[in-house]
Amino acid sequence: MNLVLQPVLHPLLLILIAAAGLFVTVRCVVTAPDGRTRTAWIVRTVTVLACLVLALRPGIPGGQLQTLTTDTDVVILVDSTASIVAEDWADGAPRLDGVREDVAALVAEYPGARFALITFDASAELRLPLTTDTAALRSAMEVLRPEPTQNSRGSSIGIAADLLEETLRNAAASSERSRMVFYLGDGEQTAASQPESLRGGGELVDGGAVFGYGTAEGGRMKVQTGGLGEGADEYIQDGDEPALSRIDEDALRTIAADLGVEYQHRTPGTEPSLPAAPTSTTTQPSGSTGDVTDLSWIVALMVVGLLAVDAALLAGAIPGILRIAGRRAEGGAP
Repeated sequence: MNLVLQPVLHPLLLILIAAAGLFVTVRCVVTAPDGRTRTAWIVRTVTVLACLVLALRPGIPGGQLQTLTTDTDVVILVDSTASIVAEDWADGAPRLDGVREDVAALVAEYPGARFALITFDASAELRLPLTTDTAALRSAMEVLRPEPTQNSRGSSIGIAADLLEETLRNAAASSERSRMVFYLGDGEQTAASQPESLRGGGELVDGGAVFGYGTAEGGRMKVQTGGLGEGADEYIQDGDEPALSRIDEDALRTIAADLGVEYQHRTPGTEPSLPAAPTSTTTQPSGSTGDVTDLSWIVALMVVGLLAVDAALLAGAIPGILRIAGRRAEGGAP
């Protein structure tokens, strides 16, 4: 059986450290005044050797690590207008909470895929180019805040059409991976113009979905200051009353039709129905990667056992040590 070492430090450095410890313990074994003391120092010598083996991290080859990959590009479009924090999600929470949960579900559903993040309000912005770094995507969603209320001049739900098409065409030109698009928003058109069509990008889409957030009754929106906090304490006003944002499902269904994907109205406490990756790039094991079965835990148990024996020997010697100390305190012979 082949033994594999994965030392925590350079082996020569570990040997030098262990040699210093062994010099002390072996010397004490040789000079021990009695059998009990000698036994204790023998145990400590073995403990030093065991710690050296533990630091070398022994193991045996043959372990298998299964990895998954989805050979697909996933482009996520997220509404970042003030309406995305309308408080008609779970128990008055902002819609953005549901958006974040669903983006996390996308990451879990398509392991190994490349993700891009586009946000849109008065303009569209590519927040994250296509990448397999899902930690970066989670961070981008965590810090995502709507545009400052004072800068809001109305927004179009299709303003990201050109940027989406450009992102998809670049992805298609650089690889043969399939492409999925997920649009997350409430469909509320506040710009005076008609919304742009996403049909141009839809020609390059192999799957995805449109997720709608909000209620017909609507939700109040807090004033957004543009900082990292949740916003101000006051709400956006419509005259003397708080302004309400309401979902427009007809607009969202139109977007879904343009992209050639399904529409889903998202509600708290439910899981999104996520389509399978396109059949040309279904999620499959990318193969078994040779791994090492770590045996360090066995050595660690030995070290714990040796320390317990050392403690027991030390405890047994305590009465004798106390007697000698008492005699010396009384001026008697040791």
